[in-house]
Amino acid sequence: MFELADPWALLLLPLPLVMVRLIKPRPVFERAFPVPDRFGGMLLAASPQVNAANHRLADRLILWAIWALTVFALSGPRELQPVSALKVSGRDLAIVLDLSGSMVRDDFHLDGRQITRLEAVTSVGSEFARRRAGDRVALIVFGSEAYFATPFTFDTEAVARRIEEAMIGISGRATNISDGLGLALKRLADSQAASRVVILLSDGVNNAGATNPRGVAELAAEMGVRVHTIALGPKDLQSAEVGERGVVDAATLRAIAEVSGGEAFRVKTTDDLIDVTQALDRLEATDSAGLTAEVHKSYWIWPAAMAAALALIAAWRQAE
Repeated sequence: MFELADPWALLLLPLPLVMVRLIKPRPVFERAFPVPDRFGGMLLAASPQVNAANHRLADRLILWAIWALTVFALSGPRELQPVSALKVSGRDLAIVLDLSGSMVRDDFHLDGRQITRLEAVTSVGSEFARRRAGDRVALIVFGSEAYFATPFTFDTEAVARRIEEAMIGISGRATNISDGLGLALKRLADSQAASRVVILLSDGVNNAGATNPRGVAELAAEMGVRVHTIALGPKDLQSAEVGERGVVDAATLRAIAEVSGGEAFRVKTTDDLIDVTQALDRLEATDSAGLTAEVHKSYWIWPAAMAAALALIAAWRQAE
């Protein structure tokens, strides 16, 4: 729908006429000048006055067109564009991703090739993030330390890219589950969202930090934050041989989920990981009413450009 952003600007159209009425013109005193010869006087006498009058009329029309186009540009001509509303779920979702040294183990498969745990997580996790349109999503990564890779944002594509760019070692090579979850809760403490959710993925055993992961889970429960956990890896601590490396503490992750009211998932293959992300999509659905938004396409540049072009023409005519 075409409209004017500031229609009151059109009241400026008669302004030149008002100024002519209010401001008295200064008298102009013209002096006669002698014509040196008879031939020159004949030429001046023979010059058609009609052409001069037409010239003045054309100049006036150009000036009026410049003024009218300028006022029209100031009124802000624009058109309302059809835009699909952004769906907003009212949920803040924190993805807490383990980047400890064990994530480099290549015991997963994707498309018939052997890949590392990190490659599986970045491939599947980035697509999961892209599907979270309507959520405010944040990414926390942890190893020996935990830090925010992206703050809470509706830009799920930016979060997905950061997941794809995740690297082993940037946060240390130990597994500090407590700090990773604790940092997510710290940011969620100030959240005004109706629903606050953490998705915690780890492939190891908490071996750094001074806080017990179960104690952090109790804090999440007190805050009303659901924590869904994903235990990643072919073997877990309970079934592995004593001293075996690269195993996941599935029992602790399950306890974190149970205490906070979330769901615990066990992932041993890439297909399991894909199934888990789809299950999370069902648990934390994003269908919701959209935010109403008006997006306009402005057209002021066109009358402004036409006014500028006519101004150049007027200047050229005056220079003749």
